[in-house]
Amino acid sequence: MNEHDSENIAGMLESMGYVLADDPFKAEVVVLNTCSVREHADKRFYGMLGQFKKRRDENKDTRIVCVCGCMPQQPRVQDEIKKSFSWVDVVFGTQTIGDFPRLLNDRISTGKKQFSITANNSIVPDEKESKRLHKHKALVNITYGCNNFCTYCIVPYTRGRERSRKPSDIIAEIESLVKNGTKEVTLLGQNVNSYGKTLEEDQRISFAQLLRQVNKIEGLERIRFMTSHPKDISDDVICAMRDCDKVCEFLHLPFQAGSSSLLKKMNRHYTKEDYLDIIEKAKREIPDLAFSTDIMIGFPGETDQDVEDTIDICEQVRYDSAFTFIYSKRRGTPAAKMLDQIPEDVKHERFERVLEVVNRISGEKNAEYMGKTLEVLVEGTSKKNEAVLTGKSRHNKTVNFTGGDKSMIGKLVQVKITDPKSFSLNGELVKYIL
Repeated sequence: MNEHDSENIAGMLESMGYVLADDPFKAEVVVLNTCSVREHADKRFYGMLGQFKKRRDENKDTRIVCVCGCMPQQPRVQDEIKKSFSWVDVVFGTQTIGDFPRLLNDRISTGKKQFSITANNSIVPDEKESKRLHKHKALVNITYGCNNFCTYCIVPYTRGRERSRKPSDIIAEIESLVKNGTKEVTLLGQNVNSYGKTLEEDQRISFAQLLRQVNKIEGLERIRFMTSHPKDISDDVICAMRDCDKVCEFLHLPFQAGSSSLLKKMNRHYTKEDYLDIIEKAKREIPDLAFSTDIMIGFPGETDQDVEDTIDICEQVRYDSAFTFIYSKRRGTPAAKMLDQIPEDVKHERFERVLEVVNRISGEKNAEYMGKTLEVLVEGTSKKNEAVLTGKSRHNKTVNFTGGDKSMIGKLVQVKITDPKSFSLNGELVKYIL
């Protein structure tokens, strides 16, 4: 979501006549897009702001510094910016991204600092103006905001309540992208499964129906989506994944914790058994489906048995990959006020225990691809070796391969896997598709 927000902001700047600078410290306009999900991101943000202050004092090339994203949505951060970083020129939030061009122009024309965090009628960015990071794949918002209020999560407080884009706007955007060479789209939302609930009645469709509509777009090769909330994923969505040939055989379905009691404290609205039932349905309908997930370690009140329940889900589902992270207290959330916080050393010990299981299973899953031929969308050259190309399979596996050249970037090819690793697959080109 943050990456796509940056695409939108970059597109707005280009439409205003700006061009991308090679060195951010020498740019005339700098935009720092922030994230609030982890505490580490907070610390990096303040450190980066300090660097820009020093460089701006030394070098007058940088005229305007803007701060946006989730962090300024929080009152404590707003106060900190006003107190310690009052030199920042423009501050805006996730709900006022569409207002950025006006704010920037007002700063330039009036000389007054601009501060716009919330609006009664948020201006939705014109997605057509996005400066896409890749020509062959694109991120497409279908919803903004979140209504779930998980007790550990700051997102509903920073991105606002959930609202869905019109299906006609989504389809038109994807059709335009395909005409310009896009082969793969990822449909984005904090909870894609609840898509459509805020639409006017005459426009309301479900997420499963949207998938089927997008699948009909001529020239589009692949469809991905994230994130799915287990409490809202329906049988219709699973069947749409099964029926739609362009929807990739990959499902990111966060479970966060294997303990039903912890899930209740997290306000997740499903149990361990509910989650495993969903996985079983998905495997039954789509036998070749790959899974990834989010796992949180160290939530307040977590016990060793809760960790064992989490490991049990990992062993039963056998995830191809997992984002495993340590609970980070976010001020302003209910979980931050819970009394039974877990000591840091205990969190880290449990994290390592779970990570060992996750990594072992990931390696075992990848080993199963030995000798198989996969369709790969080529994304570029390997960072380690310019002669090696890299891309993603339909199962979201990173595939590195030899036998091709840079002209294949953005194309679909067939690659035979000859050397599976724990976190990637190595192979050789078999066939160029398109």
